Amino acid sequence: MKRLTLAVATATTLFASACVQQDDSHPVAKVLPTADQVKIKLPDQAGAKLAAVGETARWYVATRDITRTLNGGTAFVLVLVHTIVQFPPTSTDGATAVWGPHHDALDPAEWRLTVTELADGTYDWKLDGHSRTEANAPWETLIDGNANGDRTGSFHLDFDAAERVNPRENDGRGQLDVTYDIPNRALDIGADGVEDRDGTPTAVHYDYGYNEAADGAGDMVFQIHGDTEDPGTAAEEVTLRSRWLATGAGRADLRARSGDLAAEVTASECWDGTFGRVFYADSANWQPTEGTVGACAFADADLP
Repeated sequence: MKRLTLAVATATTLFASACVQQDDSHPVAKVLPTADQVKIKLPDQAGAKLAAVGETARWYVATRDITRTLNGGTAFVLVLVHTIVQFPPTSTDGATAVWGPHHDALDPAEWRLTVTELADGTYDWKLDGHSRTEANAPWETLIDGNANGDRTGSFHLDFDAAERVNPRENDGRGQLDVTYDIPNRALDIGADGVEDRDGTPTAVHYDYGYNEAADGAGDMVFQIHGDTEDPGTAAEEVTLRSRWLATGAGRADLRARSGDLAAEVTASECWDGTFGRVFYADSANWQPTEGTVGACAFADADLP
């Protein structure tokens, strides 16, 4: 994702340098959410440690790392589109506006953004690219989405297409789908990817759901469907649910099952408002049980 971010950032710079900014932006700019509006807002603490009772909870850190990664992925897409549509389009045809194509002298790829207003008042948009190093290379869609006036919408990232368009700056494989609902503070992400496991390409699917309350409390569920257990190549299902109060106190519960696992494994960890661990227990004796469950902000695991 980092290298795709670099390539798209380059595309953004090219559009900005090729256009003369005007005071009025394209109407889609008022419909698309900002990066901050779809940000997963987990209470944070700098310099977190990994340790036992009284020190920073291990799965709080895991939850924070997951949210930071996903925040980065959604943010760069929305920043990209918002930046481009602040400039006048290169051409218009009825309800369709096109920015580009643009490239600089050293860029191995060329880019264009297309936005179309539909009859229902929503906007379809897509970022296309094609290689400049191959003769007659086709245009391919790297990112496409739909934005609604009620501040809901979705977008899709194609890492395979990005690799074909510009392999020098992209090394990702797979697909990523994001659905957002700004009024209800909800975000859903699904990803299909391929990871290198000891030199063997392995298919992995991820699902992520996030909901935020008005007071800042949150609930996230992160699932992995893929081979995570050695030996064996069967796909396991790993679910991590993290919930937190507006104070920062929270609970994470994990379940691993299916695939090559002989039995289902569960684990739970709770932290206080300073993110210090107050309880830990698991069914596989990975670590000793610590603290008391009565200190948890949420009494039960309640895994989906």
